[in-house]
Amino acid sequence: MEKNSSNKEVPVQNGDQEDHKNGKEDEKLNSIPFLKLFFFADSFDVLLMVLGSLGAIGNGMSLPVMTVLFGQMVNSFGFNQNNNRNLVHEVSKVSLRLVYLALGSGVASFLQVACWMVTGERQAARIRGLYLRTILRQDIAFFDTETNTGEIVGRMSGDTVLIQDAMGEKVGKFIQLVATFIGGFVIAFIKGWLLTLVMISVIPPLVISGGIFSLVISKMASRGQCAYAKAANVVEQTIGSIRTVASFTAENYAVKSYNKFLVHAYKSGVQEGIAAGVGLGLAMFIIFASYGLAIWFGAKMIMEKGYTGGEVLNIIVAVLTGSMSLGQASPCMTAFAAGRAAAFKMFEAIERKPEIDSYDPKGKTMEDIRGDIELNNVSFSYPARPEQPIFSGFSLYISHGTTAALVGQSGSGKSTVISLIERFYDPQSGEVLIDDINLKEFQLKWIRSKIGLVSQEPVLFTSTIKENIAYGKEDATHEEIRTAAELANAAKFIDKLPQGLDTTVGEHGTQLSGGQKQRVAIARAILKDPRILLLDEATSALDAESERIVQEALDRIMGNRTTVIVAHRLSTVRNADMIGVIHEGKIVEKGTHAELLEDPDGAYSQLIRLQQVNNEPNISKYARMSEFGSSKRMSSLRVLSRTSSEIGNSSRHSFSLSFGVPAGVSITDSVSGQAETSSGQTTENAPEVPIRRLAYLNKPEIPVILLGCISAGISGVIYPIFGLMLSSVINSFFEPPHKLRKDSKFWALMITVLALVSLFSYPAQNLFFSVAGCKLIQRIRSMCFEKVVIMEVGWFDEAEHSSGVIGARLSADAATIRSLVGDALGQLVQNSSATISALLIAFIASWELSLIIMVLLPLLLVNGYAQVRSMKGFSADAKMMYEEASQVATDAVGSIRTVASFCAEEKMMQIYSKKCEGPMKNGIRQGLISGTGFGVSFFLLFSVYGTCFYAGARFVQHGKATFTDVFRVFFALTMAAMGITQSSTMLPDSSKAKSSAASIFAILDGKSKIDPRDESGETLESVKGEIELRHISFKYPSRPDVQILHNLSLAIHSGKTVALVGESGSGKSTVVSLLQRFYDPDSGHIMLDGVEIQKLQLKWFRQQMGLVSQEPVLFNETVRANIAYGKEGDASEAEILAASQLANAHGFISSLQQPACLHDRPPSTHANASS
Repeated sequence: MEKNSSNKEVPVQNGDQEDHKNGKEDEKLNSIPFLKLFFFADSFDVLLMVLGSLGAIGNGMSLPVMTVLFGQMVNSFGFNQNNNRNLVHEVSKVSLRLVYLALGSGVASFLQVACWMVTGERQAARIRGLYLRTILRQDIAFFDTETNTGEIVGRMSGDTVLIQDAMGEKVGKFIQLVATFIGGFVIAFIKGWLLTLVMISVIPPLVISGGIFSLVISKMASRGQCAYAKAANVVEQTIGSIRTVASFTAENYAVKSYNKFLVHAYKSGVQEGIAAGVGLGLAMFIIFASYGLAIWFGAKMIMEKGYTGGEVLNIIVAVLTGSMSLGQASPCMTAFAAGRAAAFKMFEAIERKPEIDSYDPKGKTMEDIRGDIELNNVSFSYPARPEQPIFSGFSLYISHGTTAALVGQSGSGKSTVISLIERFYDPQSGEVLIDDINLKEFQLKWIRSKIGLVSQEPVLFTSTIKENIAYGKEDATHEEIRTAAELANAAKFIDKLPQGLDTTVGEHGTQLSGGQKQRVAIARAILKDPRILLLDEATSALDAESERIVQEALDRIMGNRTTVIVAHRLSTVRNADMIGVIHEGKIVEKGTHAELLEDPDGAYSQLIRLQQVNNEPNISKYARMSEFGSSKRMSSLRVLSRTSSEIGNSSRHSFSLSFGVPAGVSITDSVSGQAETSSGQTTENAPEVPIRRLAYLNKPEIPVILLGCISAGISGVIYPIFGLMLSSVINSFFEPPHKLRKDSKFWALMITVLALVSLFSYPAQNLFFSVAGCKLIQRIRSMCFEKVVIMEVGWFDEAEHSSGVIGARLSADAATIRSLVGDALGQLVQNSSATISALLIAFIASWELSLIIMVLLPLLLVNGYAQVRSMKGFSADAKMMYEEASQVATDAVGSIRTVASFCAEEKMMQIYSKKCEGPMKNGIRQGLISGTGFGVSFFLLFSVYGTCFYAGARFVQHGKATFTDVFRVFFALTMAAMGITQSSTMLPDSSKAKSSAASIFAILDGKSKIDPRDESGETLESVKGEIELRHISFKYPSRPDVQILHNLSLAIHSGKTVALVGESGSGKSTVVSLLQRFYDPDSGHIMLDGVEIQKLQLKWFRQQMGLVSQEPVLFNETVRANIAYGKEGDASEAEILAASQLANAHGFISSLQQPACLHDRPPSTHANASS
């Protein structure tokens, strides 16, 4: 077969290739314009964004308004120091205004947070859906050359998180900060333009430095996402082909490949952190230095221009709050940069218009078609290999209602005809016609609805048998599905399954045998009732009896249909109306079976003779392979599981065999069965994860984290110390001129020293926590992947351990966990340091006043705690549900040919949308709860301010505190509150992180029941290859009520070739699975050279076997690397050459257009470019 549609490959990338690719991608790191993120917003989203923006503006203006009230408060205290009665009256008026401000800011902050979180959730869900819809819309060439399943699912689970972060509550926060910035400066100009001008002279360097660092951060973020997308592809394809990986003991090889991409991502993450830290440090230095200047110049204004102390403070604090908002905008800018970079590839895909568009409503539709097929002078080469033509001037005509069979050597172009009729590809020249109409003129979806396809490798989706058959027809009834199953000879085995038609087939249909999967696929095609039926090796996986019955069923449904059969086994095409022999892309013979046999030297006759050769050559061929193996590192033991050529009668070899399989029991004979959860945990009830476990994972970085904590602690005390200085400055503003001149110079100098400290503490904090956070992500991803690949094969049969779910966990969970250790931990330490030092200053200034305020502060803490408790209930559920949605996407993209053939794009989208409904509702609920929490916290914040000043006035009135003490307590309280409210903003992230941590530890705590890393066990000096199964009984854990093998005994002698035959589902491949130790038997013993295989070292044991499965798995590497995969360590050129010759592969490899392709040629992104 050429162009097999569903070969699964593991992209264990070639190092040199990838490094070259990295170099290229680094040159072209792109992002989209920020406003384009909102391109997919609907009218309700626009309303939410308008309301959220108005709320953010109102909330942002509350701080500048508070600076006006603060200036009034300073004057109330300063001018009434000697008039206590008037002091309380004036302060009461200002305090009441603060309460009004508290009410307004509470409502505004609710609108800001709730509206932006809700619209962010809605738009991110829409982008996910649009991305998947567009991906499913693309032509098959797109999947051959431009992308792969792992990258797509990685982007849907990882990149959409970054996009949502860039268009959710952080937009509201940014608007709030911009409003604070503008409002602060407007008020400052109104109060005193000259002083304000002096202060804003530092804004240009602030903006320039911010812009430069934002560009650098964006570049680093894009680079990191490229690396993570490649790592996600390794995960998806490795797990999707875990049996091949396990069989070839290639777990370490896959982990090594994965880790290589993690190193690239780690470096980009650290560079991003350094850039953000230096940018923030420089901004804080500029801001604080400007205040040193402002205090000295403000004192000058008081002495020379008649400014009051309150006005100067109003201007300074207004510019302070406005400028601080720029510093706080750094995380928002980082999120925007990451979101814009993440959105580039997704939006590029969404906007891509495919050349072959299944969604295009244009084109002809008719009542029906007759079914005449013609390929007229077609020239074609696959997009992945444009330099190697498949057809050149190829012509073929198939009359309606007839059966045409295409035969020929592997790679001759037979399946390419099928792909062109399905319009998976368009020819480079020539025409493909149906009923004399060019295929391009039809509406694609309509014409595909008239064509039924059954492929060589049946593709089933992760759902029930009933749902899989129902893909054949929209709104199919139960009776129609049942009839289709009966016609396909599938009803018999389905009825004997515990859940019947409602039995789940597992990922890639692993819960069913190859023959059972094929019959379900045939039932699906029968249900479609097509005018043209394409059978691409449709019965290759069936045993002789099932093949005969299914062939009869196919013969019945082929009546009055145009049928195109592609076959290797010529026995299946004898009754065809026309047989075409294709050789090197040309029809070399054409006619009926009888006509073609008339020429004994013809191509067809030669093919017949080749397949009629008796078993001796087959046996001697396997013997030669065995000899080749023994001459290297292996014994003569080789397992060939359901190879496409039949071995035939093997009774000439002596072996004892006693089957104990109950007659007529339909069983799973593929490498399947649902193992029990080794970890004993599921995502649904994620356990509490102690933070110390995460800290332990970061243990190697403890020195770095300690340095980060010291840096964050220093950064944290900067603001309280600045507040302490400011309170002394306020006092000096109401002193005589000579003292004011001296004090203002001193405090200006001290604040400049503080600016220098911030220049070094912020970059150091970011650097150390970036290293720790990125190392944690790298370690968690690596450890999880390393743990996953060594789990027993049965573990992967569970829905929650499918490639889509595990890939989503690794990409999303590790990034979320970083919020507990990276930037958020630094912020937490910084805020804790600010809170403790601020409270210390407050209590030293006036412990009585501080105690009154302390009674009110717990209200803020209770509010933050309530948010955590409310979020705990649904964050884990939402995560699990998005994992389920990821699996739907993995299924759809990984089986794109089947989806396209059955026009099932809309159906997949409906399933995906349904899986996303629950998480979206939870996200909206979270937004409303968070909004309420923030609204209440802002209301409390300003109310506490008003209470503080009123209480302070009373204390001053009674002589228990001074004017300066009140402001020291106020500034200390301000800094403490800032620490608490900023910490509460991280609660959504930390809640998600704990849920993700539980999910990650569920993987890490799992223990493989059959561990390839376990080095205990015997190794034999030389292996003869004597195999014996003694009284084996076995049930798949997922179906404990169905006995698969019962008291089975079988002896296979060294050097002999043994064939296991029987009806599909009789347990043949189960024996292979047990021999490979994919599963262990429930009772009985399997012996190798007299030693029980469970006592042998697993890795060594598997290296003594070679497995050739029904569905070949190619890795996304060169042909050379794929062959070398069969040997641990470096295989020599001579060994690779010898192996390719023995496998009869050297001829086609040499014929590829690149002479060095044995060494250099990958078999394409999807391993589809080879037959």
